[in-house]
Amino acid sequence: MNIKILNAKLQLQNDQVLLLPFEHARNKELNHIIFKKEIWKFMGMKMQTESDFENYITNTLSDKNKGNCYPFIIIDKATDTVAGSTRYGYLNEASQKCEIGWTWYGTDFHGTGLNKACKYELLKFGFEQIGFRRIQFSADQENIRSQRAIEKLGATKEGVFRNNYIDADGQSRNDVYYSIIQEEWKTLKNDIFREF
Repeated sequence: MNIKILNAKLQLQNDQVLLLPFEHARNKELNHIIFKKEIWKFMGMKMQTESDFENYITNTLSDKNKGNCYPFIIIDKATDTVAGSTRYGYLNEASQKCEIGWTWYGTDFHGTGLNKACKYELLKFGFEQIGFRRIQFSADQENIRSQRAIEKLGATKEGVFRNNYIDADGQSRNDVYYSIIQEEWKTLKNDIFREF
């Protein structure tokens, strides 16, 4: 496994999407799309003010610098517009696994196919370059839209983690967990992601 590759400034792309390292100057463009309440309903935080936005940028970069994650800015290549953010998180070198998540898109990008294009690049790089054996995903138990999006990637539903996180209002929330393992990747790549 080559986890040290995450020390580089990675750019992943295909015809639809460009993923830039989160520290790229374009991260400030996220403020054009970040303040929609529905984006943050299941994200465990509130995003209402410029101060919230600055804290989000600071905390994301701090988590990256601590080695907890590798975050990206998502660019829609058709319009050269910042569309959202995602990351490799819960990096676990000993068990050769991570979670792809903390993903959000501006509402104009929902249902455009951008998520599938983004996740393809992350899965391909994660399995083929880093060498993860397991990549997991999670979604709030009530977030049916995100669960459906994960299922469209061919991920296997594994179960519910009860009281898995505390939301911005101090309430315990349940998450549904999914995974794709290394042994499944070639088949999924040729089937689910064949257009790439």
